[in-house]
Amino acid sequence: MPSGQRAQWKGFLKFGEVSCGVALYTAASTSERITFNTINKATGNRVNRIFIDSETEDPVPKEAQTKGFEIENGQYIIIDPEEVSAAIPESNKTLEIEAFIPCSDVDDVYFDKPYYLTPDKMGGDAFAALRDAMKKSMVAAVARTVLFRRMRTVLIRPHGKGLIASTLNYDYEVRSSEKAFEEMPKLKIQGEMLDLAKHIISTKKGEFDPATFDDRYEAALADLVKAKLEGKSLPKPKKVQVSKPNDLLAALRESAGMMKAAADQPKRTAANANSGTGRQRAARGAAAKSAASKAAPQRKAS
Repeated sequence: MPSGQRAQWKGFLKFGEVSCGVALYTAASTSERITFNTINKATGNRVNRIFIDSETEDPVPKEAQTKGFEIENGQYIIIDPEEVSAAIPESNKTLEIEAFIPCSDVDDVYFDKPYYLTPDKMGGDAFAALRDAMKKSMVAAVARTVLFRRMRTVLIRPHGKGLIASTLNYDYEVRSSEKAFEEMPKLKIQGEMLDLAKHIISTKKGEFDPATFDDRYEAALADLVKAKLEGKSLPKPKKVQVSKPNDLLAALRESAGMMKAAADQPKRTAANANSGTGRQRAARGAAAKSAASKAAPQRKAS
């Protein structure tokens, strides 16, 4: 069990006739982001959300609210929350594996949310056997169960010492890529333009390291809060100039020349490079924490 973290779901993982107790923990969280309250400009007071009748404009208390499905404009079928609960499939708290598939078979567009899947103390052996067998076979597992009041399809993959379970979007939830790209013109890039683009790519090759990616939006919010507290103003960002078709080749040539010049310069040692990156990240983190701590009384979302 992750230290200080509460399980989002507990149940059993079943494959064949083998089952073991497991728990799901959120793998990604937005709780550390800076958030704002809605404020009345005239008074400086926080604004509360109130539900009102769309016709009478009278406030509607929570106990008088229910659910409805619109069948025509302004015409609804009233559905009681208890009826909604009764329609939800019953869960036996079992995450049952239906099939093992190659890890590359699922298009990334179907991925929804990731969760860490961990064993309980009594099911460690069965859990480890499944994890290691999946690693050796280089497969992922497709399973289904009721999660958070909905029947969900889950893709399970080996991840470090445990497994990671990603909920999947249903086919009807994923929009067609053909429709998204249907208005794109049919262009075939050849010759120097293609060669220059490939050269730029070759000089910018690297490895995926999420630790090097900073949340610039979050850092900008922290700087903004800090500047407001200190009575300062932030510089306006420069506008991005989009390359025009007739200037594209010139821009590619310039980029390729810049990349080549950068590649010819002596490189810092790995130790120095890592040290510099660490110092930059530490400085940005300290600024964000400082702004966040000063703005702490206002950080909770409405």
